[in-house]
Amino acid sequence: MQLNSLHLIHFKNHISGDLEFGKHVNCLLGDNGSGKTNILDALHYLCFCKSYFNPIDGQNISHGEAFMLVKGAFNRLGEEEIVSCGVKKGQKKVFKRNEKTYPRLLDHIGRFPAVIIAPDDAEIIQGGGEVRRKWLDGVISQYDRSYLEKLIDYNKALLQRNNLFKYFAENRVWDISMIEPWDVRLSPNAIAISEARKRFIEKFIPVFDEVYKELSGGNETVSLSYLSKVEGDESAFLELLKETRQDDRKLRRTTCGTHKDDLAFKIGDYPIKKFGSQGQQKTFLVALRLAQLTFLEKATGVKPILLLDDIFDKIDDKRVHALMKRVTDGSLGQIFITDTHLGRIPDMFKSIGADVRVFEVINGEVNTLSK
Repeated sequence: MQLNSLHLIHFKNHISGDLEFGKHVNCLLGDNGSGKTNILDALHYLCFCKSYFNPIDGQNISHGEAFMLVKGAFNRLGEEEIVSCGVKKGQKKVFKRNEKTYPRLLDHIGRFPAVIIAPDDAEIIQGGGEVRRKWLDGVISQYDRSYLEKLIDYNKALLQRNNLFKYFAENRVWDISMIEPWDVRLSPNAIAISEARKRFIEKFIPVFDEVYKELSGGNETVSLSYLSKVEGDESAFLELLKETRQDDRKLRRTTCGTHKDDLAFKIGDYPIKKFGSQGQQKTFLVALRLAQLTFLEKATGVKPILLLDDIFDKIDDKRVHALMKRVTDGSLGQIFITDTHLGRIPDMFKSIGADVRVFEVINGEVNTLSK
């Protein structure tokens, strides 16, 4: 799969623009704040129906403007498909494929798979469990529509259950019969979500291990594992909800379930968050994303687009070389990469014979330097 062209109107600092991309490597070069990362974010919009950096659609409209439009032409499995996202202030966004509006945005997820590697990824290691669950759910949802639907239904039921505990506390009442229907609705979804996550991790770990070993030169051992208290069948989970009901009542929220799952990232036998250097953590994150890309291709039959933002930050030359070797070995599809150095990335790719298209971004204006 590849993105052939991009059309922007009032998207962040890009007032207007039309870009035509190369089939392999596309380098977006410019100073910090020039708007090169915003191009990557526009591509993320087309693939995921939302921004990677700012989830509030209205805040992605150029200052002083009333609307924005992001539109792209994809070549997917030999067929051209036009995808567009329009947002007007104060209105619901309109997402279309081939000029037909999606009735549900979730119907778009996974059709145009993409993987982004950005500085914000550091939160996957440094942040709380919700960040790691978001990554986990994001990967599985791109190839398993049933999982996404169950996840949405689980979260709706969870919200209602939590609202009940808050209502009981505020009004000094207690009625178990009002809670039980939400327990019954949560249970099958919790079991299905947990099982899908376990299956994914089991298949993902060998891919991740191989990529990390390649990037690090085999100099250290890392691991990832899935942590969950959801075990057994639906009846076992219902019993768990009963056992924790009094804790839920005190805390005014549901204290057990797949919304409490986490991932453990280790270097050797220790948490990489505390014992890994910045370079090791960055390598871990890059390996996680590249393994994600490889996994998604096998799961969907479509080569995902790879978006690389500020990839040289906190990573040494040996690992950069290993990364570039991986990126250009022919196994990956279309790549978009940003850098503040005008010559570094183009020269690196040209030296190994890669097909490179270079763009310079200056204050929201994009100029094609070479094809």
